[in-house]
Amino acid sequence: MASRDYHTRDTSKPKRDSDSHSRRALESPPRHRLSDDRVAVHHRDVQTLLVDNQRLAATHVALKQELGVALQDLRHLSGVAGKVKAERAAEVREVFEKAVKMEAEVRVVDELRGELVKVGGDVKKLGVENKEFVEKVRETNGEIMKERAKQQEFEMVKGDIEGMKQEIQKGRAAIEYEKKVYESNLEQSEAMEKSRVSMAHEIEKLQADLANAHKKAMAAAAAAATNTPGYAAGYGNHDVGYGANAAYSGPYVAHQVPGGVNPQYVSQGPYDMQHHMVNPHYVPGPVPHGPYDMQHPNAQG
Repeated sequence: MASRDYHTRDTSKPKRDSDSHSRRALESPPRHRLSDDRVAVHHRDVQTLLVDNQRLAATHVALKQELGVALQDLRHLSGVAGKVKAERAAEVREVFEKAVKMEAEVRVVDELRGELVKVGGDVKKLGVENKEFVEKVRETNGEIMKERAKQQEFEMVKGDIEGMKQEIQKGRAAIEYEKKVYESNLEQSEAMEKSRVSMAHEIEKLQADLANAHKKAMAAAAAAATNTPGYAAGYGNHDVGYGANAAYSGPYVAHQVPGGVNPQYVSQGPYDMQHHMVNPHYVPGPVPHGPYDMQHPNAQG
């Protein structure tokens, strides 16, 4: 459009030049000057036409280029139109497929509605059955609680039975222990009886030895008195002190059996040699009943 406007402006210039030339021709009266002026005007017109031709050629080239660009744009737009048409066709196809699917889904939904109505009826029936089941469960829970109470009572009775069994076992153990203690005490009593008899024999022998020693001492003192009268007086005093010492014969007298020694326990011969090995200060202690007395409360419990 710019080239076309430019061409119109260029074509208007020769008209103005021709007008100015005509005015000049009217003003200049000589003919030779008129011919020169015509040649000059013609030359100017030719130059103007050449310039216009060049401008037209440039405009033609520009229009050609614009035409090529327009053709390229047209081809591009044709390709874009094809793509858009294909996309639109794909979209239409997709919309159609979606419509078909939605129609199928609508049919399925209608079917599901019918099934939903049936399921609603079934749910109501199940609700009624659930209530009945809950009632049965409550009854069952009540029975279970009763059984648990009975089970607890059974456990208590079982615990009492176990306690009684333990008490019986303790009683049996106490009886067995009493039997063992009785047997042990019986054995200790027999041993103590034997020890008492042996001690009686020992005491009797010691008393006899003491009497013999006293007699020997008295005889020796009498013999010494006859030989040395001064020594006899002192020895007589010493004998009095010796006879008066009750502590010497005290332990032996304390261990004498009341009523004298039974003659059947008097031993003779080699047995008297063994009595010197017995400790004359041995005193038989009481029979130990401590362990039994300590365990007896357990036996009673």
